[in-house]
Amino acid sequence: MPSKTAVVGSAVGLHARPATIVAEAAAEYDEEILISVEGEEPVDAGSSLLIMTLGAEKGAVVTIQSDNAEAVEAIAALVEKDLDAE
Repeated sequence: MPSKTAVVGSAVGLHARPATIVAEAAAEYDEEILISVEGEEPVDAGSSLLIMTLGAEKGAVVTIQSDNAEAVEAIAALVEKDLDAE
């Protein structure tokens, strides 16, 4: 399963608005997309609530994985952006 690590770029981490943006993007793909922080179980990237349970703050390293390499790249790119600034 393709995976990629990404550094959280949003000032507030993966909370509320950034988590919703990531979840909406993940929902566009048919394949399951998982996101995790080191040492924790991965969660469904299509759920903003589950993303928020990760507690990933700005600068945290998360891993995105899916059978769809394009989806992995797209979600990783979003995670690395400051989604609060847009």
